Amino acid sequence: MSWPPQLLTPVPEDQIVSGEGDVVIGFSEAFGIVTKDSIAGRAGEQLHLREWQKDLIKYVFAGDEDGYRNRISLVGMPRKNGKSALGSIFGLYSLILGARGAEVYSVAAEKEQARIVFADAKRMVEASPELSGITKLYRDAIELPKFGSVYRVLSAEAYSKEGLNPSATIFDELHAQPNRELFDVMQLAMGARGRFSTLIAITTAGTRTDQTGKDSIAYELYNYGKKVISGEIDDPSFFMAWWEAQSEADHRIEETWRQANPGFGDICSAEDFASAVKRTPEAEFKIKRTNQWVNTKNAWLPSGTWDGLEETFELLPEDEYVLGFDGSWKNDSTALVAVIMPREEDDPYRVFRVAHWEKDFALDDDSWIVDKNEVSKTVIDYFFANPNCREIVCDPSYWQDEMFQWAEAGMNVVEYPNTISRTVPATAKLFEAIMNGKIRHNGDAALGRHLDNCILKIDNQRGARITKDYRNPRLKIDLAIALLMAYDRASGRIEEELVPQVFI
Repeated sequence: MSWPPQLLTPVPEDQIVSGEGDVVIGFSEAFGIVTKDSIAGRAGEQLHLREWQKDLIKYVFAGDEDGYRNRISLVGMPRKNGKSALGSIFGLYSLILGARGAEVYSVAAEKEQARIVFADAKRMVEASPELSGITKLYRDAIELPKFGSVYRVLSAEAYSKEGLNPSATIFDELHAQPNRELFDVMQLAMGARGRFSTLIAITTAGTRTDQTGKDSIAYELYNYGKKVISGEIDDPSFFMAWWEAQSEADHRIEETWRQANPGFGDICSAEDFASAVKRTPEAEFKIKRTNQWVNTKNAWLPSGTWDGLEETFELLPEDEYVLGFDGSWKNDSTALVAVIMPREEDDPYRVFRVAHWEKDFALDDDSWIVDKNEVSKTVIDYFFANPNCREIVCDPSYWQDEMFQWAEAGMNVVEYPNTISRTVPATAKLFEAIMNGKIRHNGDAALGRHLDNCILKIDNQRGARITKDYRNPRLKIDLAIALLMAYDRASGRIEEELVPQVFI
């Protein structure tokens, strides 16, 4: 059953009846369209609200002649349940049929994210001769000149938003806010309009903490809503509807997916879930598909997964391969890993440790420094002994001079700075390959240990990536990072012949 959600704050029936919900539903039926092809319909078709969406709208827009009941509404549901479509309807309705002189804002952690909801609203205007005739469209704004109303996109630089007077704020993916500053600016700015203004946040779950190390604003509001539901807090101006799987639920089964997703089997397909669960790290799947809160750091690979991929093999003279190099300088680990390209189309990638240098922690001091000359000689000797190396991909930190030497020796040296924008998609790609058996390894204990040491860090704005546990400096992951880089480049070169960023 899609309605009610697992967590729902109480709203008096008379305020639901006397609110604007039916008007919003009528507006959606008149002007809402599907903005991109999906299981919900073809782009340009009339937007068909499901009954659970209609019920949600009636709750969100509850009130009376004196204004909105809900000053703050928090709506939580997993991805692919039509959040953006609802947000665009809420924003466009607030512009066209809301208060005169309305200021409506689409807000998100990043401006491009905020434009998603706004862009859908803009397409609805473009598809309607009636709405197009009374509005003016700009890149980041829709104006209703007759009533002096405007709908704008805002980014997350909260310090520049003082002086606004919003009548409606649509927060997209509140969980991604780096801190609570922008939320506080927008909710305090509503004060001058009294009950004729509202802030609606539509989000998935995320990590419990933000970049400040404190509870994120979304998690804080989630817990606040639970206290309103339990009666611990009396706040009739706050509304929350939250779909989620129970904490003990098995995230791999359809019953859990159905419980957490109001649009399961309708707006979102069971086949998509069955595919995604096989290639998505557990913590990320729980956030995006079952709407559960997770810690910022979680074990990356399920126990036993890597061990099950062991087989005996060797690098043959005709094999082409990619080297991954993750270098350190002092009191750390330096790693060199090879990824053999598939010999036949359906063959797996074969990976193994070439060499690594790691501090012996029996030496209880800070004197250990990697021997760069030994490392550089090992790299060059291995290259000339096995000349079918397509490239050596390196994190350039601390090792620029050696990378020059390797390039001069004839190696194709490719820079690979370990930025978030690189490591997030590379982490997803390597995880999918491991989980689907696209990789084999020779049982090297050190490589297995470094992979076991990896934890998953989830960035609310960017996604999930592997990292080390900085609380325990003895748990090294450099061989895993070298593998990550080499597999990313090797698989990329198989998928399409990329032009390498050659180190010069």
